[in-house]
Order: sequence, then structure tokens, then C-alpha cells
Amino acid sequence: MFYLVRVEDHVRVEPKHFGLATSKAIEAQLRESYLDKVFKDLGYVISVISVDSVEDGVIIPGDGAAYYRTLFTVVAWKPELHELVYGTIAEITSFGAFMAIGPAQGMIHISQTMEDYVSLSKTGTLSGKVTKRVLSKDDECMARIVAISYKSGQPKIGLTMRQPGLGKVEWIVEDKRSKEAKAKAAEKKASKKAKGEAK
Repeated sequence: MFYLVRVEDHVRVEPKHFGLATSKAIEAQLRESYLDKVFKDLGYVISVISVDSVEDGVIIPGDGAAYYRTLFTVVAWKPELHELVYGTIAEITSFGAFMAIGPAQGMIHISQTMEDYVSLSKTGTLSGKVTKRVLSKDDECMARIVAISYKSGQPKIGLTMRQPGLGKVEWIVEDKRSKEAKAKAAEKKASKKAKGEAK
């Protein structure tokens, strides 16, 4: 999920930025220190929107950099458990698929790709035995986040597509049309039965 987050931090401005105005030096340092990085409490920082306030700087002997207590706003994407995500299949493997979601990738285990027995085909796609559905690289999909682990720098995100309304976008559209057709057929049958009983 995307968030606008106000962050308060002591920003360490390196000497290479000392020639700039203080606000510009802090902006440059924030871009270097925060942009395209992952923080457990913030998530993936996509953009530094604004520097909202800056206090007087402090130089610590032996460091050479200046520290400014700063309040700033960032746009961040943080995966949330049970969140529905839209993405594109980036890679197919023998154990599942990797899906690009926002600035990250999530992993869909082969058993979570569809309601079917799934295997890796010779063409590098995942195929359902009964449904004959095929999941390929670059397919657009909807999934749900079912696991998030922050044990190593980049969070590991586990996804599932084995729930109603999830899966390859084409499958979702097919399932919706099939459900609507069944509902119309049932309605038509009920209407005929009611007319027959009325006679």
C-alpha cells in the first residue's frame, strides 16, 4: 500500500553538499539516503516529496559532516498482510512464479498459482492439468499477500492466487462471465418452472 509519511530524522549531510544552500543540501542528502531504499518501518521509499522543517546544524568533532534535525515527507510503499495487489509475472520457475508488484517482487509458490494440479511445461509456463490454464511471463495478475518476512534487507513477500477473484486477469474475466451465464440460466429455469406451475 502506498503512504505519504512524515519522517523526523537527524540528517547527516556529507561535506560534498556543503556548497549548496542548507535546504538544497538536505534534499540532495535525503535523496541519496532514502530514495529507492527499504526500511522496515517505512517500506520502499519511492520519492522525497518535501523538506518541511530544518533545525540548526551540529558538527560532531572527528566526523566532518553536519547533522540537521529535519522533518520531511516521503511517498513509501509498504506491503501489508492480506493486501490485494496487481502485478505482472516477472519470472516462471519450477517451484512457482515471481510477480512484480509496485517496487518489489512477490513469490507465488506453484501450489498457490491456481486451483488445479500445476506443473512446469517445456515452454517455460505453468500449466493446470484439468483446467488447461497457462501462466506465463508478462501475464497480468491479481494476488493476495499472505506472508512478509524482513529477515534479510529486502522483504520476502509470499503471494496466493488460489482465492475467488484472484489469478491471471483473463481467468478472472472468464470466471465472472461463467458465473453470470449460470445465474441467467438458473433464473430462466426458475421462470419456466413458475410459469408451468401457474397453468
